Parts: sequence; structure tokens; C-alpha cells
Amino acid sequence: MTFKELNISEPILQALKEKKYENPTPIQEKAIPVALKNRDIIGIAQTGTGKTAAFAIPIIQLLTEEATDNKHNIKALILTPTRELAIQIDECFSDYAKHTSLRHTVIFGGVNQNPQVRQIKQGTDILIATPGRLLDLINQGFIHLNNIKHFILDEADRMLDMGFIHDIKRILPLLPKERHTMLFSATMPSSIAELSRKMLNKPTRVEVAPASSVVDTIKQSLFMIEKPEKSKLLLDLLQQEGIKSTLVFSRTKHGADKIAKILNKNGIQCDAIHGNKSQNARQGALEKFKNKQIKALVATDIAARGIDIDELSHVINFEMPNIPETYVHRIGRTGRAGHEGKAISFCDAEERAYLKDIEKLIDKSIPVVKDHPY
Repeated sequence: MTFKELNISEPILQALKEKKYENPTPIQEKAIPVALKNRDIIGIAQTGTGKTAAFAIPIIQLLTEEATDNKHNIKALILTPTRELAIQIDECFSDYAKHTSLRHTVIFGGVNQNPQVRQIKQGTDILIATPGRLLDLINQGFIHLNNIKHFILDEADRMLDMGFIHDIKRILPLLPKERHTMLFSATMPSSIAELSRKMLNKPTRVEVAPASSVVDTIKQSLFMIEKPEKSKLLLDLLQQEGIKSTLVFSRTKHGADKIAKILNKNGIQCDAIHGNKSQNARQGALEKFKNKQIKALVATDIAARGIDIDELSHVINFEMPNIPETYVHRIGRTGRAGHEGKAISFCDAEERAYLKDIEKLIDKSIPVVKDHPY
């Protein structure tokens, strides 16, 4: 199937063509026709499946068709958990809406609000926001949600993990009751199911891969190793020629800094990103990584949620995640857009229980590498 067969308007098709996107991903193929009919959606899709375009494309098209005046008041709201994710969604709207007259703005905390407020005052049709900054600007009277026609809650499971449920409950009553709503989540725990019942009206469920599934383009491997030897193994692996760009996962902020320090000390240029870093430092590190100025990026799970790099060759779990679904999210950063990727995990004696839970979730054993010096 092609994008043209999904009845997408010419300005958007032109933008997609310029991005060299010809065929929709399964989530796009299923969600776009439903969304174009203004029907509510529950979208279950793992990381890297192209779900941003699955909601961005229909929103752009519907807003273009609905435009009866030139007033740029906020008609679509996309709520997302992290600054990095908000920025990336905003970049997608820049790509897909470039041949329309629609305006979009991204707002998030941790930076001066004045430039964001200026942009909102100049008029915007689409607002991409993190919950805290959105509520701040609503309370200050800079944002009103009474013209919202389309509302998207993205990464709903991560929203709840990060404690944003109370913010969401404060935002929902401020939205018009008559609206088009889409909720996207990688997993569907009971808390999300309950939230969807309150938010959505006769939703269509769109599901492409269960949260436990790992894309076929990712080759997984496992090193059973004692904790003190992990740094040596990481250095050995990163010095191999085939490893071009690597995202290394740590469970803690302190751990991420420590790993980055060891790598830099041994001549492997890298940066760490986590919640204690300033927004500018995080964006700077991401840009350097995308531009291949550094070989490795060490991240905590929450900081990495917004990382979207098509040609990421390797993901390394320096520490096994204690939540099995997190493993699927982590390794889903590689093997994107048809590229092959490798996911390597280090497991020490204390982490074997986590490994057992992960293998139960993905319903397969991760191949163990036995031939290594540690």
C-alpha cells in the first residue's frame, strides 16, 4: 500500500515524498483511515512503529479541511510525557505540514517560558505540550483549550509511570466534551484501560504488535557477567569496528554519569543524558549523537524515551531493566525504518530474576554469548 491510497491530501503527500516516505507502516495504514473519519482511537504500538505520523498526518489534513477562517487559535493538542518527545513530535509536524498554512508550537518545562508564550500569542493551530508546562501556562491565562477539536494523549503508559495522572485529570475537564480523541500507548495496563473509558467515545482499537513483541530486524544477545567486569566488556565492545552508534542504558542517573566518565577516559567520546541534566545539555548531547560527533550516548529510561534515530546500530543494556516491558522499549530504539540493529545485554547474578521476567514477556530465550574473556 502507498500513502496515496490512504486518501491523503496533496500538500501532505508532497511533504512525505520529500522525506522519501512511500509506504505507510502497519500502524499508519490502520490508524490514518479511521482518524480521517474523526473517530476516536486507542492505538497500541511499540516504539519505532511510526505512530507519530499515524496521528500527525490525519490531524494536519482534518485541520486544513476544517479551516473556515484564518484565526490561528489552538485546535489540536498533543500531550506527551517528555521534552525530548515533544520536540521530536514538533519536528514531525514541521516535516508533514510544511506545504500548509498551519502553525504549530511546542512547549515544555525546564526552560524560560517567554519564547514559548510569544509564539502562542502570535497564533498557533497545533500545540505539542508536556503536562506541567501546559498547566502552568493555562493557570497564567496564556492558553485556553476551549477551541480544541483534536486531542492526542501520546505514550500514555509512560505518562502514568512518570506520575502525570493527576495532571491529565486536571487537563481533561478543560477540553470541550465534543472532540476527536486519540490515545496511544505501548502497553495497555488496567490503569490505561480505565483512563481510556473516561476519555474516549466508542473508540476503534488499532493494534499492530503486542508490547511483548520485538521487531524482527533486531538481533539480540546476552553476556552473563559479574558486575565489576561490565565496564571492561563495554570498552571491548565499543572498540570494535562494526559498532558505529550505540545507545547505552543505565538504570540510574549516577550510573549513567559513571559509565560516560569511564568511556571518555578511555578515548571513546560520549555523553550522558538524564533528568538532572539541563534541557540545553540534553539537546546538545542528542544533536552530537545524531550528527555522529560522539560514538555513544548513555541514558536512563525516561531520558531516552524521546530518542528517535533511524540508523542506530546498537543498544547496550549495561544494566538489565527491572520492568520487563522496559526491555522492549529500550531495544526498540534500534532496528528502525527497515535497518538492522543489535541489542546486547549484560546480566550479572543479581539481575537474573529480571532476565527471567523479560524472557517470559518476549516468549523466547535471549542467545547467550559464551566466548568472551569475562
